[in-house]
Parts: sequence; structure tokens; C-alpha cells
Amino acid sequence: MELTLVLLVVVIALTFEYINGFHDTANSIATVVATKVLSPGQAVLLAATANLIGALAGTAVARTIAAGLIDSNVVAMTPMVLICALLGAVIWNLITWWWGLPSSSSHALVGGLCGAALAAASGNWNAIIWAQGGSHWWGDKGVVPKVIVPMVTSPLGGFILGLLLMGLLFSLMDWLGSRTGPLQRFGRTRFANSFFGKAQIVSASAMGLSHGMNDAQKTMGIIALALAGATAAGTFDQLPEWLHFLRIPEDLDHNFEIAVWIKVVCAITMAAGTSAGGWRIIKTLGHKMVKLHPVNGFAAESASATVILTCSHFGIPVSTTHNISAAILGVGVAKRANAIRWTVVERMVWAWILTLPVSALLAWLLLELARVVGLA
Repeated sequence: MELTLVLLVVVIALTFEYINGFHDTANSIATVVATKVLSPGQAVLLAATANLIGALAGTAVARTIAAGLIDSNVVAMTPMVLICALLGAVIWNLITWWWGLPSSSSHALVGGLCGAALAAASGNWNAIIWAQGGSHWWGDKGVVPKVIVPMVTSPLGGFILGLLLMGLLFSLMDWLGSRTGPLQRFGRTRFANSFFGKAQIVSASAMGLSHGMNDAQKTMGIIALALAGATAAGTFDQLPEWLHFLRIPEDLDHNFEIAVWIKVVCAITMAAGTSAGGWRIIKTLGHKMVKLHPVNGFAAESASATVILTCSHFGIPVSTTHNISAAILGVGVAKRANAIRWTVVERMVWAWILTLPVSALLAWLLLELARVVGLA
């Protein structure tokens, strides 16, 4: 029974990764599709390749998910607890996808983990690592420094970078246009579309890379956590030798390693989800919020990728959705404030605010239901 539950965790985690593919990877390619620089098929192929490379580049975010948010000394993250955490995140992702709202899969997963852990610990809030370690009062480990603070600061950084970069590009084109050069002969709009259409392929690749380094690693962390727990519990002791690749060292804090097969499977699963159904999100980001041209897409993608890659380096599981949305917003404001459709922005912000508490509540209720029916 225990082995079945562990394998079910892996299946549900990969389901979450697949949904993340059409829910969040759509965000990373929305601008390059909306500006018509790449066709949907080309954008998906680019995103899939960049995701795979990013997913194989480090494990800092996976380590945070596996060992930096929940205190294993207070609550045991059993397979059923992890299943309820994942299902809470999956349900919320599907709801927001159906509504076409670019909410955060990252925060849905963190909310699900916290809600399920609290339910498993009978409401003991010490089950959640709020802040630990480091020389600052907020620490360098826990929900506050790794989730709550970046939830505000990373989109703000994306907005400011998008605004500044777009303003800089406008100034540069105006300066070039005042002299003999390509803009005077070719025309500002045609030059911008031609040059930044090519440059946007680079920025879109950076978005795919950053998405793989951050989002794909979250599911890796869940799978590693489940397999490490099962290894410690002796669940895999009777398995044949050819299945020993499932065993993961239980000491996640000091001997943490993500197996290559986990990285590759997660990356491929996310790529498959990307090709399946991200068009509701793409429509909201690429068309409804602000009209985008290649120069706008380049600025938004460059700003967002910079923030996400920086956070990935420090093991911070930020939201691709929040960052690209904020960057697009900054780019739109640089054009003019009334270029933004603020009613769409308002709906998105409400989805962001509700994601953590709603996914946590869903995971809590699912674990309580599992207890009632005798599964936990």
C-alpha cells in the first residue's frame, strides 16, 4: 500500500508538472507568440528546449521545496500528505486556467504544502518553517524569506526593470532617429519590428531557461521528498535491483541530489503540457492586458528572465506568472498608462492574492477528507 501511495505521489506530481506546462509555460512564450515573432509551434519547441536545459541546471529551488519550507521534525510528509498538497495546487490551477487567469503555480504548490502540513500536524503552526538561519532577522530559509517577501519584491522588480528597459529602448530609438542611420532610412517602426523581432528569440529563450530553472525544479523537489521519505521508511527495500534508482538519500539538508532521470522526466512532462492548452493564458497576457510589439516583448521577457534567473540562483521559488505579468505591465506603462487594460490587471491581482490561502485550504480539506474515509 505504501509503495502504491509513493508511486501515486510521483504520478500526481507529474500531472501537476503537465498542468504547469500549459498554465505557466504559456506565460513564458505568450509575448513571443502575441508579437508574431514565432508561430505557436515554433514557440513551443523553443520553450521545450530551453526548459529542458534550465531544468538540468542546478537544484537550488528543488532543495527549497523539499527541505526549506516544512519542518520534518514536527510533521511527517507522508505520501498521503503530499498527495493532498499536490491536489490542492492542481485544483486551483485548473480553476484559474479555466477562467483564463495567469495565477501562480508556484504559490499554489507552496500553499498546498503548507495547508497539508498544517492539517497533518493538527493545526500546529510550527510545522511550517517561517524563517531560519542567516544573519538577517528574516533568515535565509523558510516561507517568509523564500516565498512571502519574493512574492512582493520579484514582481515589483519585474515591473521596474520592464519600465526602465522600455524607456531606455524608446530613448535609444529616438536618439538614433535624430541622426543619419538605420532609423532615418528604414523608419522607426519597421526598424524596431525587424531588429527586436530577432532579438526577441534570444529573450524568449532566456524566459524558457529561467522557467525551467525555477518551475520545473519545484516538482523535482516534491518527487525527491516523496522518494527520500520512502527510502528512509524502507519502502523500497524489497524492490528488485533494477528499481533501486528510486532510492534517494534521506538527508535532504546535507546530501541532497536530484537524480538526472527526475530532471529529464519533469522537463519533458512540462514541455508536453506546454503544447496542450496554454492559449487561454496566452490570450490574457499577450492580447488582453496590453497590445505588444516585438520591442515590447523583448523588454518584458528580458526583465522577467533577469529576475527569475537571479531568484533561481538563490533557491527562491518565484512565480513566472507574476514576473512576466508585472514586466508586461511595466512595459505598457512606459508606452502610456492608459495602454493598460486595468480591469484585466485587477482580476489577475485577485487571483494572485487568493492563490496561497485557497490552495492551502483545499489541501487541508482534502487531507481531512482522506482521514474521514480512512486513507490517512
